[in-house]
Amino acid sequence: MPIYPVKDNKPTRNAFGEAMAELGQSNPDVVVLCADLKGSLKLEKFSENHPDRYFSIGIAEADMIGTAAGLAIGGKIPFTATFAEFSTGRVYDQIRQSVAYSNTNVKICASHAGLTLGEDGATHQALEDIGLMRALPGMTVIVPCDANETYSATMAIAKFKGPVYLRFGRPNQPNFTEINPDFQIGKANVLNPGKDVTIIATGILVWKALEAAEILQAEGLTVRVINIHTIKPLDVEAIVTAAKETGAIVTAEEHQKNTGLGDAVAHVISTQFPVPLEIVAVNDTFGESGLPDELLTQYGLSTQDLVKAAKKAISRKK
Repeated sequence: MPIYPVKDNKPTRNAFGEAMAELGQSNPDVVVLCADLKGSLKLEKFSENHPDRYFSIGIAEADMIGTAAGLAIGGKIPFTATFAEFSTGRVYDQIRQSVAYSNTNVKICASHAGLTLGEDGATHQALEDIGLMRALPGMTVIVPCDANETYSATMAIAKFKGPVYLRFGRPNQPNFTEINPDFQIGKANVLNPGKDVTIIATGILVWKALEAAEILQAEGLTVRVINIHTIKPLDVEAIVTAAKETGAIVTAEEHQKNTGLGDAVAHVISTQFPVPLEIVAVNDTFGESGLPDELLTQYGLSTQDLVKAAKKAISRKK
């Protein structure tokens, strides 16, 4: 039996749309600004029910961020919505100056992130966005692992005061967690106990980590799986505890090796409790057009790649 049985397969962006519809009903201060991608981010229900709080900015992402910052200064809780590449790379200066530096209460919500955007190819596959957002002082960075966690995180950031980057995706993914009304920003979740190695994963790679743990368990190895849904602020205590108790760590993310989760974890363990570390991520290259699962395999982010990385980390223990 799987460690975590799948409830259904569901795109994380769908859950974002469902949460926004709920927030539209429950919080009159929530407003949405969308860069001409209402259908892609599943915001139809919010826009239909609350047309006075839905702003279609068009393909003008810099204007969208500036307008959101102004609405936040006016006491609203603005959620901006577009693809991850356009949410970050295209508008980095506006985010830096008007959101992060000004510490405005803007929620930057980014869909279609990573390789699993698929056929749209390299220009649209954001693989640097976590690093860009991590670098900004005061920015909270959240990458949910499935649809239910995306819903929970979206509801939580509406209550959270300060700038947030929320990253999610396009395709169907295994939905295996429970909706959590007490979602804790900055607190990692240990999904599976283990003593031989820890896999610290974020986003859709959390499911791959659980699959890898199941394979390794059948070979007599116990694998601790940690879901790091909040990349910043990082749950340092959970990471250091895992390093001390398992002696080897693997990180997994749908992002570049540089500047992402792996870098963040490497900093923690190198300064607090050094142990062997293997980073499973895209290795300093752009993506390409293809089916999501094919791309994950092509770029070394498959379940088997995690199994190999875990065995290598274990072999490096002293």
